[in-house]
Amino acid sequence: MALIRKRRLTEQQQRRIQKQQKTRQEDVDTSDDLEGLVVQHYGRQLEVQALSVPHEHPAKPITKEGEPEPSWKEIELGSVWRCHTRTNLELLVTGDRVTWQADPNTGLGIITAIQPRLSLLTRPDRYHKVKPVAANISLIVIVFAVLPDPAPTLIDRYLVACADADIPALLVLNKIDLLKEDDTLLKLVQEYRDLGYEVLLTQSDGDLTELSQRIDGETVAFVGQSGVGKSSLINTILPDAAQKTNIISENSALGQHTTTSTRLISFGENGALIDSPGIREFGLWHLNLDKIENGFPEIFNLTGHCQYRNCTHTHEKQCALKQAVESGEILSRRLDSYLRLVAEITEAQQKN
Repeated sequence: MALIRKRRLTEQQQRRIQKQQKTRQEDVDTSDDLEGLVVQHYGRQLEVQALSVPHEHPAKPITKEGEPEPSWKEIELGSVWRCHTRTNLELLVTGDRVTWQADPNTGLGIITAIQPRLSLLTRPDRYHKVKPVAANISLIVIVFAVLPDPAPTLIDRYLVACADADIPALLVLNKIDLLKEDDTLLKLVQEYRDLGYEVLLTQSDGDLTELSQRIDGETVAFVGQSGVGKSSLINTILPDAAQKTNIISENSALGQHTTTSTRLISFGENGALIDSPGIREFGLWHLNLDKIENGFPEIFNLTGHCQYRNCTHTHEKQCALKQAVESGEILSRRLDSYLRLVAEITEAQQKN
């Protein structure tokens, strides 16, 4: 990714900018500020759930007999408002805690400030620019299924993203009722458990009590390739969610995209579920090599132990990682997944 150099400002320019910012802050009336939570994103507009109400509620206009009723929306706890944002705010995402103001006369609001984020999940878009996905997540549920066929390399990418964002991960193998007795997926599940990752198994339309109890009180992001049943799981846990679901294409066996925007749904007293658009590829070009290593803990522990400092881990005889594969300390497919990511990042850096 190309670096954008900041333009050097003279002291006079810096003082002028500081004065302008101070003037703007003084001009903003904060007496009507409310606390809110971004629950869905629609491009330039967002839906904000009210987490507080005014000390003094605005009075509804009184109409005389024969006059039409004015447009009016009460400011109530939990009510959802379509909002614009002030132009000087950074890009907001689902899960952001914000300060906002409501206009009962129009039923619309304006977001005036963003509160500090506890976490932020990001991914690069098709233009290799880093795009925020959701904020203030405390747990990421990585869903894969018997159908469509799981992609372990994609799961590894999600795990690297979780490590980079410092957000715990929970792996969920869905549709286990479709498993065969000798299915290699059970071996895959055990491999991730042996690596220290938490894994749960769920059935299509089955009992999700264990999953519900595990995510209770958490702000959870559901991620995974299309068609694995993310929205179906959410619908089962929260029947009122009314998330759109689809079926697997019989011709391609690939999932059909059914969720078009990231949406937050309240769960219990303090929890929330976030459903994000399914993606079949999860690029990590914006990360450096150290962050990739951190996403493979079993590899991270052995880096630096090779005979050569610039070891490529591909053909060298005294390679600690290749020796660890031969001894069974590292899975061959995990090393391949790691090297594939390293190659992608190296190529991206060379282009930029």
